[in-house]
Amino acid sequence: MKRNSILAVVLATGFGAGFWPWGPGTAGAVLATAIWLALSYLLSPTSLFFTTLTLIVVFTALGTWATHKLMPTWGEDPSRVVVDEMVGVWTPLLIATGWKEALLALVLFRFFDIVKPLGIRALDRRHGAFWVMADDLLAGVYSAIVLYLLIYIWGR
Repeated sequence: MKRNSILAVVLATGFGAGFWPWGPGTAGAVLATAIWLALSYLLSPTSLFFTTLTLIVVFTALGTWATHKLMPTWGEDPSRVVVDEMVGVWTPLLIATGWKEALLALVLFRFFDIVKPLGIRALDRRHGAFWVMADDLLAGVYSAIVLYLLIYIWGR
């Protein structure tokens, strides 16, 4: 029996959040939002933006690798793989500036991730580790657009 890489499991499950039995995707997105909120208190807005962008790029690459490693034993897009939700929610958080916008980013991302409109479902149906990540990235982009429009309408 082939053993999975512990690093791949830790990364893919969002440091274990994917093992949460009631909504692992939401658990991963909440963890990523909590990480961002902690960083928002420690970093300047400019540093926070570039740190979040770095997290998106690095975890997309690492998440693709980890998912690829786990697919032979866990199957295509298993629910316990939540690194994609983490990357997805960090995308609208690029433009957030506080906890209220962070909460709105989380809600918007989960909406787009669950409903899967506007091409997200088409990406979700594709096979391969990158596509596991891609549909959540697109959900994050749509969330960022809506968040930006709401910020523009309401003003900061």
